[in-house]
Amino acid sequence: MMVTKHLVPAERSQMAKKRTNGEGTIRQRDNGLWECTIMDGFQSDGRRKTKSFYGKTQGEVKKKLKAYLQAKETGELAAMDFSFSEWADLWYENHLDNIKPTTQENYRYTLRILKDGFSRRKVKDVKAYDIEQFLKKLRKEGRSDSCLAQCRGMLYQIFNKAEANDLINKNPVRFAEKMRKRPPQRKEAFTADEVKFLLKNLPENQIGWSIRLMLGTGMRTQELLALEPRHITEEGTFITIEQALVMEKGTAAIGTPKSYDSYRCVPVPENIRYCARLLRDTHNKFIWESVKKPGMPCNPSYFRDKFKQTLQDLEDVRVLTPHCCRHTYVSQMQALGVDLATIQSIVGHADVDMTKHYLHVQDPVRQAAIEKFAVAFSSRPASSHLNILDLLESS
Repeated sequence: MMVTKHLVPAERSQMAKKRTNGEGTIRQRDNGLWECTIMDGFQSDGRRKTKSFYGKTQGEVKKKLKAYLQAKETGELAAMDFSFSEWADLWYENHLDNIKPTTQENYRYTLRILKDGFSRRKVKDVKAYDIEQFLKKLRKEGRSDSCLAQCRGMLYQIFNKAEANDLINKNPVRFAEKMRKRPPQRKEAFTADEVKFLLKNLPENQIGWSIRLMLGTGMRTQELLALEPRHITEEGTFITIEQALVMEKGTAAIGTPKSYDSYRCVPVPENIRYCARLLRDTHNKFIWESVKKPGMPCNPSYFRDKFKQTLQDLEDVRVLTPHCCRHTYVSQMQALGVDLATIQSIVGHADVDMTKHYLHVQDPVRQAAIEKFAVAFSSRPASSHLNILDLLESS
């Protein structure tokens, strides 16, 4: 239950209802932190200005309030000596209510990076130069542009809140130079020869069937790991994507697909439908179920390890990541002459510019598209169809 108390200066405790400077409330938030909010003058438009203090105990908040009022009264108001870690934790706990549970894990991961970088430094001592050097260090360590952008964005929010609470005079992130993005790296994908080799030589087991299915449908890893037997038709011709794996506090859980366009019915090429049928033939709730937690989906790190080990056991094929199967599917289907709108409808890309084209992609066109994949990578002779491997060998 939330606890709220009114704070009123002693000389006004018996006086009346209008608040003045220094009056306010102190309450315990649902997350256990204490928050004190007081009136602190007026804005230029006549509206009240408020100021908030946060702490892990009621006494800590009252101490901060008292120090602030005394410093303000003597004209010596200065930044309170919060360490970066202390203030970052308070900012995160206060901001937690605005973050989706599926996003909280990413926030905590980024926060750990920031706290490792600034350790016990005082919030008031961090300058724009320090922000720049920190981001450069992350880049030298091999962090991605996405990671750098997330770190900078969170730093901006943390210091912006500190500025709003008069802990610092200005937000140092605002004055730190932005780092240039590195040239985008080409997405890796298996070649046509590698695809044919994999379809033929992958082991006939759960991981082998799964890799074949990813190569032949372009499914995301988190979509595969969220599959239940009910999502696969009895003949193995279609797979329904209506959920995806998400990580919540380090635990694999079931969530929604990546975007609206990710909800789809994926057609399976004829030559790998047996993989879908065999994966469907399980008494478990999920196709890939957690070894340690029955009835729950497996952790993606476990699947990635199995994927990597399987490729390492094979020769004449590169060891790429599971997501590269998705890039492979798109590139090979393009090479087979399938139009981009049809490919997008099958893999479920959330591209706004392409969404209008999805409505014109009919099932016969989609079926013809997957038939091209089955013919191109099937071991059966198909004289009436063009095999992409033959095309590549003749060029």
